[in-house]
Amino acid sequence: MTAKPVVRPARAHFSSGPCAKRPGYTLSTLPTDSLGRSHRAKIGKTRLKDAIDRTRAVLGVPEDYRIGIVPASDTGAYEMAMWSLLGAKPVTAIAWESFGEGWVTDAVKQLKLNPTVIKADYGVLPDLSAVDQASDILFTWNGTTSGVRVPNADWISDSREGLTLCDATSAAFAQDLPFAKLDVVTFSWQKVLGGEGAHGILILSPRAVARLESYSPAWPLPKIFRLTKGGKLIEGIFSGETINTPSMLAVEDYLDALRWAESIGGLPALFARADANAAALNAWVDRTPWASNLAVDPATRSNTSVCIKIDGPAELPKAMASLLEKEGVAFDINGYRDAPPSLRIWCGATVDTADIEALIPWLDWAYATAKEA
Repeated sequence: MTAKPVVRPARAHFSSGPCAKRPGYTLSTLPTDSLGRSHRAKIGKTRLKDAIDRTRAVLGVPEDYRIGIVPASDTGAYEMAMWSLLGAKPVTAIAWESFGEGWVTDAVKQLKLNPTVIKADYGVLPDLSAVDQASDILFTWNGTTSGVRVPNADWISDSREGLTLCDATSAAFAQDLPFAKLDVVTFSWQKVLGGEGAHGILILSPRAVARLESYSPAWPLPKIFRLTKGGKLIEGIFSGETINTPSMLAVEDYLDALRWAESIGGLPALFARADANAAALNAWVDRTPWASNLAVDPATRSNTSVCIKIDGPAELPKAMASLLEKEGVAFDINGYRDAPPSLRIWCGATVDTADIEALIPWLDWAYATAKEA
């Protein structure tokens, strides 16, 4: 029987969403004076506006871009953008993992846009040079379920005719998002900053706003998708007047995460934490003969959702994940259900590198123990 390691991670939260809370987090630190109050009262609007303003400051969102808090997490934000903006131009939909596939499905089967679909298998990027810059472009920046990200936005033309709709939910706050190349950016609080689920962020460029105010889609829009009224943008959405009732507890939680980000040095510090976590884990992958990064090209490897293939039977990663969860040293690290059999270990900024380093001997133990079973 293989001996168990002695040192355990101080925090075993390596789930890829909802993700680990910030170091030192406790509920008791959250302000509670907004709880039980209307989100339309001054206190609610003030906190929601503060969340928008701090998001802009930490992420470096240009002043002429709108930021709104919307329902239904990243999915709701991205669906809102698709249903409100698409149909004016041809569409190119890009997918290399399950969430990108979801946007392809919506464009093809729900909106019936007859898009050009560019796909690649798990582990690699498709040929981005083939993207038609005259079309609206749908893509994920960081493929959460494959660990494959776009290395940059050089493939997006500054003189593009269409809009770029970027699902950035596992990238925002951990990877550089060049907003000049991006017309729509969406993400949820539950990823890199470890916030709670159910709320999404929708960021719109001036080009996206111009499309909204000049184009009406052919299909009906439910209330929670409507961004315009009388041909004009509903500006209140982008100043804290949410479409439906938000959780003020979740808002306070997100504000706590943003204040933590500011306190450690903002975006550069967040990037550095995620990079250090991923580097520690990938160093182990590189020296381990039975493990390999699902992302083939090092330039496309995520620094947040690191996906690891394990040599052996298809059920081996799941068995390892189960052993580690029972030991209380790693929760929720089995690969995504639609992905190839693998482990998926979150390395975002709220994870401490010391916990990644403490986890590594346990990965060796779990592999040996599962093989012996």
